[in-house]
Amino acid sequence: MQYLSQRNSRSLFGPHVRNFFAHELLGVVSKILSSFQTSVTHLSKVSLKSHAHRTICLAINSSGHQLMYHTGSLEFQRAEMATKISHNMKKKEKGQSITERCRGFLTTPVTDISVLEEKKDEMGTKMEMLIMETQAEFYKALEEVDGGTFKVDKWERKEGGGGISCVMQDGNVFEKAGVDVTVLLGCLTEEAAKQMRSGEKVLKGKNGKLPFCAMGVSSVIHPKNPHIPSVHFNYRYFEIKEEDGSKQWWFGGGTDLTPVYIDREDAFLFHNTLKEACDKHHPKYYADFKKWCDRYFYIRHRGETRGIGGIFFDDLDSPNQEEVFNFIKSCTRTVVPCYLPIVKKHLNDSFTQEEKDWQQVRRGRYVEFNLMYDRGIKFGLSMPGCRVLMSLPLTARWEFMHEPGKGSREAEMLDVLRNPKEWV
Repeated sequence: MQYLSQRNSRSLFGPHVRNFFAHELLGVVSKILSSFQTSVTHLSKVSLKSHAHRTICLAINSSGHQLMYHTGSLEFQRAEMATKISHNMKKKEKGQSITERCRGFLTTPVTDISVLEEKKDEMGTKMEMLIMETQAEFYKALEEVDGGTFKVDKWERKEGGGGISCVMQDGNVFEKAGVDVTVLLGCLTEEAAKQMRSGEKVLKGKNGKLPFCAMGVSSVIHPKNPHIPSVHFNYRYFEIKEEDGSKQWWFGGGTDLTPVYIDREDAFLFHNTLKEACDKHHPKYYADFKKWCDRYFYIRHRGETRGIGGIFFDDLDSPNQEEVFNFIKSCTRTVVPCYLPIVKKHLNDSFTQEEKDWQQVRRGRYVEFNLMYDRGIKFGLSMPGCRVLMSLPLTARWEFMHEPGKGSREAEMLDVLRNPKEWV
């Protein structure tokens, strides 16, 4: 490729997105044109023209023939990110030892590497490696787009286990961004165990105590720009030994989006990415888990959801452990491609003080849900040393009897929160 013009895309994309898009376009165009048996080395020009959030890639070969490729800019980035992450993860799993894979983490894992090597076929090890890799992957993507620095805090819990908290505050793009790995070991009371499950199953422990192992990766991102939505994800594994020695295990998790202003293109990309991951494993997963998400992230005293949802599930223990784990892997591999293209799209959007104030009101709702309803935070507060309040924004706002004006974009957002939509 000798020439790439971005002049016609300047009105649509900010500089960060244009640079990314131009770089990634070269590889994609090469693949497309090779399918037409056109030699990339003979191309003399490639240009971008943007119209209504669609991109036309026009390639001209040395004979003067034009080849056109149409793609939505968000979908283009999403597909590239998803392919890259999936390829990298599979390569690490198949071709590298536990020790080699650990070199790509932000720090050494919570469990000693020698123990992980010894127990490499156990689900606890598989899950800890997955959550460490997910943290590192998401961290790198966030740091690249923000340019700021995360503080990495590795901590230990005297009762057993520990965690790795990775937090950025007052960055260039993100007001607060956290990606946390937690591995907890110890004994639970039967009452605490009830907080961990959404179902009705009663767990019985010896002398009221239940040996347990719990691990997960969680993240909450609060951007500065009100046109960039907040995102949350959490994927976790629990294992409990009952009085009779039998083990109960299950997975839980989900990913959800909390915009301040509704953007239907963003909502479609986000939900469609999650749906594709779900559809690989069960045709009903997306529909069921989307409904569960809308129910779970509901602020009852406000009569509205926290955001536009996504997927949420808990107590997942069938058809079998390995298949559920593979589903969890598919979900963790969506966290970058379902969110970063949206961030990059809105990087340079201008905003008013009124829009910033509305963002702060919505942040207040976020705080209300997390402190009043979230089961994970309630469980974390019962575990001394856990960094569960990492999810709270730096700033929030509460206004007396606040109601947006009719026909405003704020009112449009509130209508979606009061009446959840089907996005795909």
